[in-house]
Amino acid sequence: MANLINVERVTVGYGTRTLLDGVSLGMDEGDAIGVVGRNGDGKSTLLQVLTRTREPDSGRVTHTSGLSVGYLRQSDDFAAGSTVRQVIVGGRPDHIWAAEPDTRTVVEHLLSEVDLDTDVADLSGGERRRVALAAVLLAKHDVLVLDEPTNHLDVEVIGWLARHLAGRRSQALVVVSHDRWFLDAVTTRTWEVHDGTIDAYDGGYAAYVLARAERMRLAAGAEARRQNLMRKELAWLRRGPPARTSKPKFRIQAANELIANEPPPRDSLVLQRFATTRLGKDVFDLHRLRLEVGDRTILDKIDWSIGPGARIGLVGVNGTGKTSVLRLLAGELPPAAGTIKRGATLKIGYLSQALGELSGGDRVIDAVENRRRVSHLAGGREISADTLLKDFGFTGDKLTARIADLSGGERRRLQFLRILLDEPNVLLLDEPTNDLDIDTLTVIEDYLDDWPGTLIVVTHDRYFLERVTDVTYALTGSGRCDLLPGGIEQYLAERVAAETPSSTTQPQRGESASARERRTSKELARIENQLAKLEDRIAALHQKMAEAAADHVRLGELNTELNELLARKESLEEAWLAAADD
Repeated sequence: MANLINVERVTVGYGTRTLLDGVSLGMDEGDAIGVVGRNGDGKSTLLQVLTRTREPDSGRVTHTSGLSVGYLRQSDDFAAGSTVRQVIVGGRPDHIWAAEPDTRTVVEHLLSEVDLDTDVADLSGGERRRVALAAVLLAKHDVLVLDEPTNHLDVEVIGWLARHLAGRRSQALVVVSHDRWFLDAVTTRTWEVHDGTIDAYDGGYAAYVLARAERMRLAAGAEARRQNLMRKELAWLRRGPPARTSKPKFRIQAANELIANEPPPRDSLVLQRFATTRLGKDVFDLHRLRLEVGDRTILDKIDWSIGPGARIGLVGVNGTGKTSVLRLLAGELPPAAGTIKRGATLKIGYLSQALGELSGGDRVIDAVENRRRVSHLAGGREISADTLLKDFGFTGDKLTARIADLSGGERRRLQFLRILLDEPNVLLLDEPTNDLDIDTLTVIEDYLDDWPGTLIVVTHDRYFLERVTDVTYALTGSGRCDLLPGGIEQYLAERVAAETPSSTTQPQRGESASARERRTSKELARIENQLAKLEDRIAALHQKMAEAAADHVRLGELNTELNELLARKESLEEAWLAAADD
């Protein structure tokens, strides 16, 4: 296989820090490489070196003769006065570029709502990002180098992009992304950037998690907290939704041995009991509620009761009003009709997409310690501000840095940390994964595992959504908010079905449409009844596992039983989807 890019003993510094220290690596034809690491450790710098848009301080970078490299940066730089049409298809008229299937599918999925004759300067930030991505995908490069390509994309478009890239194996790919589902869907190798070096792993994100956890296990006692986090995430990858269990490219036996005694990420029963203690029986109760924003109807005659300990994911294409629903719950938007009742003891922590509430003149340590020095989690466990600062990556000089000097990812981390210290009993999180690296996301997930309260999350990060929530709702854009027993998979399937005419909607021979509908409703009700009973058994089993935490033999037996129940649950959910599509 031909070598395309070669990096020899490259060193790159930034200020007093060395981001890359004598790094050597190579990229071959057909490679699909995911790049991971903490914010500020040099991921984007590595991409600049690979694309030769930044010269190293020492060392050499070589490209094979005639190599064409497409580079999607985090910031866009279009020529003044350029239209979308000029940027993506060289100004060609619709009847010419639309005759090319590949060009047509990229434009349809990324720019369906954008007028191609619009000046790029007049577009929103998200639209500009999509234009830049479309331009890179359509330019027929030999190598694609993508820096956070899923930013500003909803979960549906991310799924399409993953399929699109996975189907173009003739192109080599290097991608930096905090979206772990996306990395696992498109990459076959992983580079971890840390401490000036790059560690290489075979396989996508799931394989990287296993290999990294194995290395930590062999280095007995080293980095104990990070080791625990990785084991917990590995357990999630092996036991989670179908997308997690079918994709990993690692040795199943080794993975099972590594997590044999690892309990589920959280004890839902214990957390719900603590949530009820803190919140009472009422959290949010919406009755015949109508929510309007401008001339759009977000919710129409909605009845929705959200109880203590609920962990809800909210999905929908961009523009359906997910942020508006969070603002409604937070009390920032009034309903146009109907009522919303909030519990008397609610203390809401609202993580918005804006960073404006952080004062630029404050120092990090003062912004935290002036808030609260100790916070409490489930079971009375105390977390000090110092521990939170360390876990969220604020050590050394970062403790005394002014907020104005922090990066977007660091400000996001600080924003979330301060909300945790306030001890809210309701968390409303709007795109919490924006600008965060994977290590920080695992820390946040770990804290949410022990956080007792009601959680509602809006995110395009499919992995994070599946990891921290128990139930998913979808905003349809027509005023409805629909429960999705099948989670993200059901949402994507229904989106495809809604856009694809199908003969399966026709009645069976000799069966009226109303009879068919009654038959389908009866079958769905039967499956839902079985799922409800199965959820009760799973919850009871979690309680038994918590009580047997010190008995490893018994815990192993219970874990085997749990896996069987989870497999049965997955089968029932697939049956529900099949019946719903009938």
